[in-house]
Amino acid sequence: MQSFKLLVVVLTTLLMLPVYADEPSAGRADSHAPIGVMGEHMHKKGEWMVSYRYMRMFMQDSRIGTDDISPEEIATTQANPFFGLPMQPPTLRVVPTQMTTEMHMLGMMYAPTDWVTLMLMSNYTEKEMDHLTFRGPAGTDLLGGFTTRSDGFGDTSVAGLFRLFDGPYHRAHATAGISLPTGEIKAQDQVLTPMGTTSTLRLPYPMQIGSGTFDPIVGLTYNGNSDAWSWGAQWRSIFRIEDNSQNWSRGDEHNLTAWFSHLWSPNVSTSIRLAGYDRGNISGQDPLIVAPVQTADPNRQGATRLDLGLGFNLLGTGSLAGHRLAFEFNFPLYQDLDGPQLESEWMLTSGYQYSF
Repeated sequence: MQSFKLLVVVLTTLLMLPVYADEPSAGRADSHAPIGVMGEHMHKKGEWMVSYRYMRMFMQDSRIGTDDISPEEIATTQANPFFGLPMQPPTLRVVPTQMTTEMHMLGMMYAPTDWVTLMLMSNYTEKEMDHLTFRGPAGTDLLGGFTTRSDGFGDTSVAGLFRLFDGPYHRAHATAGISLPTGEIKAQDQVLTPMGTTSTLRLPYPMQIGSGTFDPIVGLTYNGNSDAWSWGAQWRSIFRIEDNSQNWSRGDEHNLTAWFSHLWSPNVSTSIRLAGYDRGNISGQDPLIVAPVQTADPNRQGATRLDLGLGFNLLGTGSLAGHRLAFEFNFPLYQDLDGPQLESEWMLTSGYQYSF
């Protein structure tokens, strides 16, 4: 709450600042893409940037493909892939109902030359998922509910941004990097089983913080601008090329996004963005993740989604030159899930950046 109050104070201060349209160091508020886009700009030789992003994502209800499905339908019609193993019922008897993810992302960028910018990003993530447990091996008798939680530092990414061309109105660069397995993949918590007992088990894949693997990151980014408008597009992918120590790997992830921003004054801009996202299913299987719940099934993790994002950027001037605040709110226009799987409802991203 204190950090939120501080953001409000800084935001109010920025909005009250006069606009110095002819000040060379003021730049443009839209010279950076919406805050939800990572690694979308480069820096001049010798320049540093530090950043903090806060992301909160909310998921609720389940769907298969593009169709909604109720908890009762899941409990009575969806096969448990572990049926036949001890204490495993024929259908999914534990059903997630909602999930909240909060992420605190810290970043640093440095440009040793005008043509190369180095980037480091780390994060601390907190996850919480609510569930319903249905009694016994069949039927819709509701036994009760429970919540699982996990938190910790996530995977760390290091990357280089390499300028391809840089003109007065058009710019492009390539991204090449690697995600380092610094996040937890053995998180545990208590669960309510269909037999009415409480057990401490290894949490399913969506509740694990990290990947456990070294994963290549590649991408391309384009930016353009005119007097009062800017626009851009980015492709960014992360590839899983090996299994982790628990014999599984996350699916490849591909992001394709495009945005338009309008400059209302040199220090205020708004944006609209379309973001496409595709994630593959889990490869392999953790032998300790065995439960009658959809999140434990490696083949129920894939997703294709199209989101709309609305945001704005604020650029400091005068004594606050180099400081930025940005916000973006995203919600899905389309979701196709290898389900049953929880649906995305919305995501809010806010951020602070300081260049020097």
